[in-house]
Amino acid sequence: MLAAMPSSPTSATEILRLAAFSDDPRGGNPAGVVLDATGLDDPAMLEIAARLGYSETAFVVGGDGAGSLEVRYFSPEAEVPFCGHATIATGVALGNGDHLLRTKSGDVPVRVRDGKATLTSVAPSVRVIGGDDLAEALTLLRWREDELDPALPSRIAYAGAHHLILAAATRERLAELEYDFDGLKAFMLRLDLTTLDLVWREHETRFAARNPFPVGGVVEDPATGAAAASFGAYLRELGAVSPPVRVTVVQGEDMGRPSLIEVDVDDTRSEIAVTGTAVAVG
Repeated sequence: MLAAMPSSPTSATEILRLAAFSDDPRGGNPAGVVLDATGLDDPAMLEIAARLGYSETAFVVGGDGAGSLEVRYFSPEAEVPFCGHATIATGVALGNGDHLLRTKSGDVPVRVRDGKATLTSVAPSVRVIGGDDLAEALTLLRWREDELDPALPSRIAYAGAHHLILAAATRERLAELEYDFDGLKAFMLRLDLTTLDLVWREHETRFAARNPFPVGGVVEDPATGAAAASFGAYLRELGAVSPPVRVTVVQGEDMGRPSLIEVDVDDTRSEIAVTGTAVAVG
């Protein structure tokens, strides 16, 4: 049974709460899901997202009756074009089957089998970040350039939303996260970034990640499916993995909300597949 909570402004609106990328409600990234948001306008959806306080809430605002659904995503402060963990949560809430979610970033197929959902991203892209912008990001994070992994150069990657990927040279560097919240938020808004994807390579196909999300009013995201999809495209672009390959991203451990994200990087198509479980939050 999925947990529902009463809402304001519309008491009849059913809001499901699920933790994505975990099978334990104490882990993963909580998301709100409204499977019928047809009567809600933008201020109402933003209010619900703000009341929940999760990094994102997904709203199904329409459908064609044949498995195609229009979905919008709101953080506590603003609408975002795409959200991976809320998509996984929405898929699990919809139940077993093949669903097509029409998002502001494009169409995202979601396949659900026995509580596990796989989304297929929109076509990704990867680009170099300018030297001055990189220096500013490091300053705001309070990182030094010599703390970066030279084998994984910084890039801005996209698979539905833009993320700046920065690879730490050590797990200790990744474990320490104390940044200029307002300054980083302004920087990210200027570059149209949704999160910063801070990663550390544990071994060839396993990475630890942390994702500051000040543009959504959230200090840190415990599991970021959109960033994981972008990261898969980044690894392929750099030749850092040999497709076809499954990459595991472990996120949220430093927050006490461990999350597991599976990223499939193919060699026959550009889109990236991201897989995870979701469980109801009591």
